[in-house]
Amino acid sequence: MKMATERKTKAEPRFEDEYACQLREYAAGSGEAALGKAYELGRRALTEGKSLMEIASFHHEALQGLIQGQQDDKRREELLQASSDFLAECLSPYEMAQRGFQDAVKALRQLNETLEEEIKRIAYAVHDEAGQLLVAVHLALAEVARELPKPQKDQVGQIEGLLNQVEKHLRRYSHELRPTILDDLGWLPAIRFLAEGVSKRADLPIHIEATFSERLPGTNETTLYRIVQEALTNAVKHAKPSNIWVRAWKENFALCCSIRDDGAGFDSRLLRIPSGRKGLGLIAMQERVSAIGGTLQIESCPGRGTEISIRLPLEDENANSRLARG
Repeated sequence: MKMATERKTKAEPRFEDEYACQLREYAAGSGEAALGKAYELGRRALTEGKSLMEIASFHHEALQGLIQGQQDDKRREELLQASSDFLAECLSPYEMAQRGFQDAVKALRQLNETLEEEIKRIAYAVHDEAGQLLVAVHLALAEVARELPKPQKDQVGQIEGLLNQVEKHLRRYSHELRPTILDDLGWLPAIRFLAEGVSKRADLPIHIEATFSERLPGTNETTLYRIVQEALTNAVKHAKPSNIWVRAWKENFALCCSIRDDGAGFDSRLLRIPSGRKGLGLIAMQERVSAIGGTLQIESCPGRGTEISIRLPLEDENANSRLARG
């Protein structure tokens, strides 16, 4: 098995050597066949994870070897044009991959927007429609109780008390599904409202510190709120912390947000392994951030808590001021 692996490794030349060889063949007039090999080289580079800068470096070295010692200006110009065509064909798989990525991000953003609209519809239905039904039940019980003896009236009163608890829970679920405060006042008041509710239910101090509070585009505000919501839920459910800290600040035209706890933690290196720990909640957070061009990092160690760091791009302030003046 080892010898077979070594033979396979020897059979495939280094990428840079193969690139220089195929470029020479194309420049010598091999035509479309050699150009097709440039495309295959691009696919190989993409598979091997080579960066555009690496390919540019390989191309530069191969081009130097190609035109070195060439005195005929016309031939040098022909070689430069041929090498340019070869490089463009080699990079075409990268362009196709980039377009595919952009299409995937666009589809993901649309999916998230559709989900948010559905969540908003459900939240309003829970709040308004269920609330109206509960009011009708209260009125019906009051009508029935009017004709009942005192012991039965007391029983009806107990039922009304239970209904009041149901109404309270439905109102909370509605607000957490899609808090109207998020649309009306923005991401920071919504996160404070969320943290207050989680803190009371879990009997857990949640500290909010924000040096940036400006409104964001609607999609960004929703994304930030959902990530903080998922992070708080995960911390309470799995980490069992004594404290949670949520911080937000502005840095180099980006909104930075950190959610940190002092709970159980886990080995975050497992997240970088394809078969490692990565729950649906973490995947959803990463997908939401990627869909709006942001980044998300998770750092954790067993016994030392977890920190989730988010970075969302902000619009260029100069561009905004120009738009305002224009």
